[in-house]
Amino acid sequence: MSAPGDGGPPGGGPEGGAPDGGAPAVKDRWWVDTGDKKRDRAAPAAPAAPAPPVGGRFYRSAIGFEQEAARSRLTDNNVKLLMAANPLDGSWGYVQLAEKPYNEQNRERLVAQLALEPYARGVVVDCGRTLRFIVSGEPLGQRLIDFTLGDTPSLDVYIEGEWVRERVFREQRGALSAFRRAVVDFLSPAGIAAWEAIRAQV
Repeated sequence: MSAPGDGGPPGGGPEGGAPDGGAPAVKDRWWVDTGDKKRDRAAPAAPAAPAPPVGGRFYRSAIGFEQEAARSRLTDNNVKLLMAANPLDGSWGYVQLAEKPYNEQNRERLVAQLALEPYARGVVVDCGRTLRFIVSGEPLGQRLIDFTLGDTPSLDVYIEGEWVRERVFREQRGALSAFRRAVVDFLSPAGIAAWEAIRAQV
């Protein structure tokens, strides 16, 4: 694991495959990671508070609406980041959001371990202490994988705006392996066909 501020953990793997350092940064910075991706949903659930005596049903519905709205905004932002980087098929683009970037040598090693097939393209989002790897197939944004590497690696998968998978990892090696598997399972032609076949049976 990385120590705070050291630019991230060193990763093993072949040389090369670094994202294009000349890619434009996102000026508006609509999404900036402020630290490690600690997730409230990964923590032990707190006891449920009693529903308000008046309007309780509406209150719970409003909470659900806010969660869905937040997920929708995140998905939209992921697509914007992909469009800003404009990567070619089978390659990574690069967007820097933090003033102090992630360690370049470590970033290049990680990208080399996460080479993409022609059916996918992605953007490495440099948030300083963490890296986000956002990958899509075609059409852009219909299927999205959002992978974060930091003190708490995490993986989320979205299909047509629906959040279909989430995993949080204790260590980096397992997270990298899970990401590579997810790209095949959700973005490859065979993976998409298998997914659609399963959904057709439901």
